[in-house]
Amino acid sequence: MKYSIIMILAFSLFGITLNSNAQNSNKDNFEVKVDGLGCPFCAYGLEKKFKELKGIKDVKIEMETGIMNFTFPTDKGLSIEKVESQVEEAGYTPVSVVITRGNGKTETSEREVLEEVAEEAIVESAFFVAGNCGMCKARIEKAAKDVSGVLDANWNKETKDLIVSFDGSKVSQEEIENAVAKSGHDTNIATADDDIYDKLPGCCQYR
Repeated sequence: MKYSIIMILAFSLFGITLNSNAQNSNKDNFEVKVDGLGCPFCAYGLEKKFKELKGIKDVKIEMETGIMNFTFPTDKGLSIEKVESQVEEAGYTPVSVVITRGNGKTETSEREVLEEVAEEAIVESAFFVAGNCGMCKARIEKAAKDVSGVLDANWNKETKDLIVSFDGSKVSQEEIENAVAKSGHDTNIATADDDIYDKLPGCCQYR
């Protein structure tokens, strides 16, 4: 009888331990939506950048959705800001980040919604931007969207045209073209510095 009671207690304690382990994990799960992934080479470049983070595991990238998943040790406390920084350093735009911590808590971040702009102030324009591939597209669009007053930017790889919508009361097309050129891509009125151009990946060098 005593033996049975001891066994029951042992299994009960074992069950409690299992439940505790189920509720707490030593790794965090990350889901990152990335804008600008146009080809497998883009995904490779993004994955390579994230593998600079020691401890990263289970990296998966879906080209169709632009979603990247991976796990990272909980004790290293990888932040949303660091994840966004890695995406941007790889040449892409972080749309959203969702972190499920090992303790079950969730952290999320989405890019700020642009302020409302009077309809009459919105200007839509298209201009030439030199480039070759999906990585170029991500870099060009990011350079344009980072300009204060730009509402949207979409570069066409086939026509080489960048279509932008912007608040004409805050920024001009010339300012946008200059910003794009600073990222390494020539426009009709602005030329990228040779030092910046030479640092572009081989597939992006259009000259």
